[in-house]
Amino acid sequence: MQRLLVMTIIGQDRPGLVETVAALVAQHGGNWLESRMSRLGGQFAGILRVEAPSENELPLIAALEKLSAQGLTVVVHPDRETLSPNSAKFSRLEIVGQDRPGIVREISRVLAAHAVNVEELETERASAAMSGESLFKATARLSIPDQCDGLKLRNDLEKIAEDLIVEISLAELVEA
Repeated sequence: MQRLLVMTIIGQDRPGLVETVAALVAQHGGNWLESRMSRLGGQFAGILRVEAPSENELPLIAALEKLSAQGLTVVVHPDRETLSPNSAKFSRLEIVGQDRPGIVREISRVLAAHAVNVEELETERASAAMSGESLFKATARLSIPDQCDGLKLRNDLEKIAEDLIVEISLAELVEA
C-alpha cells in the first residue's frame, strides 16, 4: 500500500538541497509527485508531495528529520487530500499596484468573507518600468463555491481595489 505525504522544507539556500531530499525519497522507494520551490531572501523554501510504500513511511520521515543537522527544517504531514467541491468554479485573480503594507490582508479578507479558497498564491515586488517605484504583483488560483454571489464578490474586490489603489482582474478558469 502507498502512502501520500506532504512536506515543507526550509533552510539556507545552497546547491544540492533538492538532490539531498530527492535522494532520501528515492532511497525509501518513494516517488516525487509534485512540488513548488523557491529561493526567498536567501532561504530555500519548498512544499512537496511524495508517495512512498507504507512500510517506508516512518523511516523516510525519520531520515528527513535528520536533515536538521544540515540546516534544513522538514515538516511532514500525511496527505489527507480534500478535493474542492465539485460545484466550485475556479478563477484566476491578478493584482497589480503600488506596493504598500496590507494588500494581501485586505484582499484575503474579502475572499474569506465569500468562502473563497485560495488554492495557489504567488506574489512579488518589482520596480515599475518608467518610475522605478515598487509595484506589488499577485496571481492567485481561487476555488469559488457555487453558493458564492459572483457579482457581489467582484463588487467587493473592486471596492477594495479602489481603496488600495490597485488593479484587479478576476477571470473564470476553464478546468480540463
